[in-house]
Amino acid sequence: MTGATGFIGRHIVQNLLSHGFTVRALTRRARETSTDRLIWIPGELEDRNSLAELVRGAEFVVHCAGQVRGHSEETFTQCNVNGSLRLMQVTRQTGGCKRFLYLSSLAARHPELSWYANSKYVAEQQLIALSGEFSLGIFRPTAVYGPGDKELKPLFNGMLRGILPRLGSPEAKLSFLHVSDLADAVNQWLSAENPRSGIYELCDGVSGGYDWRRLQEIGASVRRGPVHLVGISPRLLNVMADISILWNRLAKTEPMLTHSKIGELTHQDWSASNRSLSENIHWFPKVSLERALREGLF
Repeated sequence: MTGATGFIGRHIVQNLLSHGFTVRALTRRARETSTDRLIWIPGELEDRNSLAELVRGAEFVVHCAGQVRGHSEETFTQCNVNGSLRLMQVTRQTGGCKRFLYLSSLAARHPELSWYANSKYVAEQQLIALSGEFSLGIFRPTAVYGPGDKELKPLFNGMLRGILPRLGSPEAKLSFLHVSDLADAVNQWLSAENPRSGIYELCDGVSGGYDWRRLQEIGASVRRGPVHLVGISPRLLNVMADISILWNRLAKTEPMLTHSKIGELTHQDWSASNRSLSENIHWFPKVSLERALREGLF
């Protein structure tokens, strides 16, 4: 598995271990301690030798690592496209793998919207072209949240304090997925008797997703008080992107909000459907956004 030290990856690892899997995980951190069923392999996606050690003898490969922040298209291409291609090539050369599962993103549905979306789409196409004889699952989860998430938590915290910043039009469709449901889906796809190769969307199952007014209503119901919907204009978003880019340049880190990202954040329709995956492996999400907010599962 790659990406095991990230927000989503940590939850997937714990789920797999709890279901009896032995996990070999790639890490750049020197301090990770291996156990009998969780073996850490030092290395990175650029190192073919590390990847060969990672996939050696593995029945399943779960590719969760990905670049979500970046100041240029090349930043996303190097990790999301080239890294994915390299892992698939090494997996095929090593032999023995039965199933390869790629954690992509719903953003890949519209590659024209951002550098990130395009990199995920291109990676999907290259993996499909190279997959050969073993099963290839491509998961396209929508916005994932849960314990350890740093991106959506501020939005939910603000909403429960009475302020909900709105990006895009009030009618824009959004969807969400709790990280525990995503981890369950990974486990079930690996454990299923004969899962079909394919691209699968994942969300919390709320029909049609959420618009901003529905989020406002949920927030008001949970906090038992009003939630004020505050529209963020395109002009202000661009200013915020400028500030984000400058700040991260000074901090020598990669920005999340860039001008490329704005098209993705303000897109009109991010609703999703679980139908294909549910029919394939009988996976059904358990945690709606309203339940998560009420029970503090974020």
